Amino acid sequence: MPEQHLILACKQGKLWARKEVYEQYAPSMMALCRRYVPDNEDAKDVLQEGFIKVFTEIGKYSGSGSFGGWVRKIFVNISLDYIRKKSRLNQKELRMDYEMEQTYGNSYGIEDVSADDLMECISTLPDTYRTVFNLYAVEGYSHREIAAMLNIAESTSRSSFYRARQLLQEMVSRLIAPNVEESKNGVRRK
Repeated sequence: MPEQHLILACKQGKLWARKEVYEQYAPSMMALCRRYVPDNEDAKDVLQEGFIKVFTEIGKYSGSGSFGGWVRKIFVNISLDYIRKKSRLNQKELRMDYEMEQTYGNSYGIEDVSADDLMECISTLPDTYRTVFNLYAVEGYSHREIAAMLNIAESTSRSSFYRARQLLQEMVSRLIAPNVEESKNGVRRK
């Protein structure tokens, strides 16, 4: 069925169309929600909230741009709203130290790290880091856009992304090289 016909049926409140949209987008939107809200039950709540918003706001979809992109934007915003409501974006986390220790790159055995391991690492990042990392690296927003969305300075977005990346490198390093030893000169493989 053509997407435009499905969208029109949703705008008319047809339940079969809503069900089809839900079935088509739920898996990818759940994955998006889990990137921002690592607790599975909370992510399910965000998923439900997102689809409620999609179906109540579908009349505002103008047809310009992809429908999937429009749906994705709603879910990103709902996820961010959820994080704000839970007060996870506190000012303490937003104060970053720009002086970071250098860690070695991920050139040793990165192919041995599964996508599930990587997603687990991302889910353990502090909320602000995880949010900025997802918005920048996964969703493709610029630091200026992220700053506006989260009501933070652009430099804070950049430093949060930098710190998230550093923490991920450290976590991945521990996954691929359990015999890594830290020394005063940095991290080296045993």
